[in-house]
Amino acid sequence: MSSESLAAFRKHAGDDLGKLAEEHMKHDLRDSDRDILQRAATKASRHALIGSLAGIALGGFLAFRLRANRNAMYQALRTAEKPTHVRFADGREEAIPDITPLLKPTPLGDIMTYTFFGIGGLFLGGETGFLTGMWAAKRTVSADPEAKRRIEKAFRSFRADVMKKQIEDLEGGDSDSSKEILWT
Repeated sequence: MSSESLAAFRKHAGDDLGKLAEEHMKHDLRDSDRDILQRAATKASRHALIGSLAGIALGGFLAFRLRANRNAMYQALRTAEKPTHVRFADGREEAIPDITPLLKPTPLGDIMTYTFFGIGGLFLGGETGFLTGMWAAKRTVSADPEAKRRIEKAFRSFRADVMKKQIEDLEGGDSDSSKEILWT
């Protein structure tokens, strides 16, 4: 599992790309277009946050239910009547070991349950929230066809400038390892 599996750990472009994007927003878009983009970005981040919180809550609830069911199963197994010996056809008798103490829930098992269900809920909820947020953002941008056309044109121009910068960086042959490559 890579560090980019969760949205919170994904690498983002550096300051150079941010400055380039700001320039395109200033020159290629109207104020109303910038407001539409700001609303769309807010919707996407809000959906991701709500989805992440709901996922963590769902993971915690499911972990609690699993823990309660595991304890109930242990109590039922502990109080049930169990055979102590097996008698074979030839008359010999063997003792059956009692494995009930090995099935007892442990605090470490509880910690692992809450941890993995919490992380799973965070991933599932966060990614689902991100998808619904992107869908809501797309609807926000698509509401005004003229603004959508201007935003798409500005985005294409921004992508072209990013590619030009990447070409310059690659052709420049800088061996400075501290420079971040834009697409990583």
